[in-house]
Amino acid sequence: MKPTLLVLAAGMGSRYGGLKQLDGVGPHGETIMDYSVYDAMRAGFGKVVFVIRHDFEDDFNARVLSKYKNHIPVTVVYQETDSLPEGYTVPEDRTRPWGTGHAVMMGADAINEPFAVINADDFYGRNAFEVMADFLKDSENKQGHYCMVAFKVGNTMTENGSVSRGVCTVDDNNCLSSIVERRRIEFDGDHNPVFIDEETEQPNRLDATTPVSMNLWGFTPDFFVHSQKEFKRFLDLFSNDNKREFYIPNVVDFLINNGKASVRVLTTDSRWFGVTYADDRQNVCDNLEALHSDGTYPETLF
Repeated sequence: MKPTLLVLAAGMGSRYGGLKQLDGVGPHGETIMDYSVYDAMRAGFGKVVFVIRHDFEDDFNARVLSKYKNHIPVTVVYQETDSLPEGYTVPEDRTRPWGTGHAVMMGADAINEPFAVINADDFYGRNAFEVMADFLKDSENKQGHYCMVAFKVGNTMTENGSVSRGVCTVDDNNCLSSIVERRRIEFDGDHNPVFIDEETEQPNRLDATTPVSMNLWGFTPDFFVHSQKEFKRFLDLFSNDNKREFYIPNVVDFLINNGKASVRVLTTDSRWFGVTYADDRQNVCDNLEALHSDGTYPETLF
């Protein structure tokens, strides 16, 4: 059975100033998602599931889904703030989305095979999808046998502000031993990566080669069950904290620490880039045009 690609496309795009998932940044108006779907198809993925919000469903169907017709099967699922387990309600002042871990849960009814998770607004590159597909093709009928593709933090930064990354520790067997979500990673005055501690507001130095997660994960379907359990625990503890979000690393770190899963850390020679802020856009456009010019991508993808 071919693996599935789960694309997290429900983000608000608040820092970017618009629905960046629908922004045409390629030389012929391609979105970053188009490149991910194209690379996934070449790598052997058999289906794409998009997580979006209802409020831009019409635009998404017209501008994104229509181009994949006759190329690859596509399913759409929806993430809303009120998508909660039975017995839980949304706090009155909650406007913030519940986070990437919650978004992944929305795919539970649409996915029954090994699957990869990606952000809609990150460019991962062809090789990243190839190494992910190779791993997932050997994961069918296994449980707790996960993976992630890691990137060096120094290669995932922007000059235009802070970024959020899952900072990883890897053991001698190339397995993930811990992951901590750092919501404010930025360059210091000497152009070194630092993360800002959310409690003390103090900067902490990171080596530029530190592996980080860009939300390129590989899971088997049992991950949905674990996520549902951990999300309930999260809600019991933090539902009234309007700033808290439930991230994929919250689940992964719990499973690793409790011996319920292992996560192989895969490496790639692909170059990452993405649009976090509006000022990042031109750099992405220039990079994609160069990849078409050198033959990495054909003149048109679909």
